[in-house]
Amino acid sequence: MQLDPVAIRAGVQLEAFDTLGSTNAEALARARAGARGPLWLVAQRQTAGRGRRGRAWASPPGNLYATLLTTDPSPARRAAELSFVAALAIHDAIVEIAPDLASAPHLPAAPDRVPRLALKWPNDVLVDGAKVAGILIEGESGPPLAVAVGIGVNCAHHPAAVEFPATDLASAGVSIMPNRLLRVLSRTMLGRIGQWAGGQGFASIRAEWLDRATGLGAPIRVAIGDAALEGRFDRLDAAGHLVLGLPDGTTRTIAAGDVFPVPA
Repeated sequence: MQLDPVAIRAGVQLEAFDTLGSTNAEALARARAGARGPLWLVAQRQTAGRGRRGRAWASPPGNLYATLLTTDPSPARRAAELSFVAALAIHDAIVEIAPDLASAPHLPAAPDRVPRLALKWPNDVLVDGAKVAGILIEGESGPPLAVAVGIGVNCAHHPAAVEFPATDLASAGVSIMPNRLLRVLSRTMLGRIGQWAGGQGFASIRAEWLDRATGLGAPIRVAIGDAALEGRFDRLDAAGHLVLGLPDGTTRTIAAGDVFPVPA
């Protein structure tokens, strides 16, 4: 595996493994031992991969399993914004490799058609309405603050028995090896982190995320722990929280949850 020359010149490091328990767990362990980022940790296979809320992340060979360890990337209160930064970087990388995914199906695209590649709040990338990539942000408070930006992209395989439908790039007609995707992603991530500027540029990150988002203005269900709310995806607030329009005309601001579409 190799990083893009732009990332190498910027001092970004890379360590690749055949097998790890979890790239995020390895990154945080390195941080506790004194390692400083930016450092990409990549595995061909994970034996204990995980997603949000402790869910298992299926990790067969052929997909991309990577974590970017960052050191003091921002004030601690803004570190969660890296989920939006990473989502844009993944979107950028996939579009660069497979530009047709940025268009609506059944070209030529029409204004009322949704592009095949879209972002789903708070941390997923979708192709044709199914999850192709996920992001997990974890941290060690330090000092220094260490933030692990975990990224899983389904290049060749995807799980079948999942609550939200999943897919992979190969099923979408895009044949790409994880090492090529990482190379491009290492550059697009660097660019988006620079744009974010430790939180100072989050307004522009948020605006660009919304331009690529799915579900805006549509009815959704938000699962929060064991509870669920239904309403309309109204907007994101300035901090990136989802603002849900409720049936009674009020709104509720949600910092974290799992979003599902509600059929009309």
